[in-house]
Amino acid sequence: MKITDIQTVVVNAKMRNWIFVKVLTDEGIIGWGEASLEWKTRGVVGCIEDLKAFVIGLDPTNIEHLMQVMVRQPFFRSGTEGYSAISGIEMACWDIFGKAMNVPAYKLMGGKVRDKIRMYDHLGGGSMDAVYNQDTEASMTEKALRSMEEGYTAIKVLVVPRTAPLDGNKVIRHAVRLMEALRKTCGDDIDIMVDLHGRTTPEMGIQYAHALEPYRPFFIEEPCLPEFADGIAKVSRATRIPVATGERLVTRFQFRELLEKQACAVIQPDLCHCGGLWEARKIAAMAETYYVSVAPHNPLGPMATAAAIQFATCTPNWLIQESFRSDVPWRDEVVMNPLPIVDGYIIPPETPGIGLEVNEKEALKHPYQQEVLARYWHNDGSVADW
Repeated sequence: MKITDIQTVVVNAKMRNWIFVKVLTDEGIIGWGEASLEWKTRGVVGCIEDLKAFVIGLDPTNIEHLMQVMVRQPFFRSGTEGYSAISGIEMACWDIFGKAMNVPAYKLMGGKVRDKIRMYDHLGGGSMDAVYNQDTEASMTEKALRSMEEGYTAIKVLVVPRTAPLDGNKVIRHAVRLMEALRKTCGDDIDIMVDLHGRTTPEMGIQYAHALEPYRPFFIEEPCLPEFADGIAKVSRATRIPVATGERLVTRFQFRELLEKQACAVIQPDLCHCGGLWEARKIAAMAETYYVSVAPHNPLGPMATAAAIQFATCTPNWLIQESFRSDVPWRDEVVMNPLPIVDGYIIPPETPGIGLEVNEKEALKHPYQQEVLARYWHNDGSVADW
């Protein structure tokens, strides 16, 4: 079997564009992947076009070889845009491999280690309203109640303002009010993750962690930017709350320092950025030697979620899976056979490959647009982190 072409289908989902990757073969088997990267859509699509020259004519089932070709032959190391392109192509090749063998992709990566996948609901959910408007106790608890009514036993919240300078007390009181209201509403049986989104310095992250400890977060995420592993380690040593990070890192080489410094308890590779499913498995195996869990980042499209389910099904130190569902009401219409979340879980599909097909007719109803948030920043003049 040989790769004959690689195409992209870009779908605008308001906050971000989804980049679906379509790999075609001479045997008529088509594979689908996802390479979505916020505000870098044209860069990623361009990288995919550049990579075509290296992989057309190669066997899509020789995934390790394809990865070596895409990483090494262009000579210069890729950044996040390049690795997102690689990830989308690699994911589509697993889809082809599974379809050729008539088995789900997870069967080719070691088989099942669990029968159902626990999902957590992100209360922001990709909604633009969550970006423009700061949550209150009432709005956040209302969202939490909806998640609980739909069967979720875990949620993630963002209680840190878009900017959090070292003025300390005011922003910390705000975070405590939100967490106190959430814990009272949810009770003790719901796990609550807190995302700091890299908005804080290590010192400020420690202050947040100490203030939030009484409300027993499942973990706190990105207490500072990931390029400063010593800062993340500093927060980890100062709190009893597990620290999670890694959504902005690519390849096992960037995760190595975090693990060597025992900087976190949970790593969060994004399968659409880190190098794809096989690279994520390597990252997870490396983390397993440090007794570190894996909770993949996933605020992207339905194909990304389907790939994350394949990964979760066969990865021993996997912990929990992020899901988005509030960004656009037609999220599941652009794919065929979407994966239902029932009582907070997804049952791994038996469908060959990744498990989904892109409905190109529906996808074309939502063509590329410059992301809304990027326009908002430009018009507003603000450089605050979202």
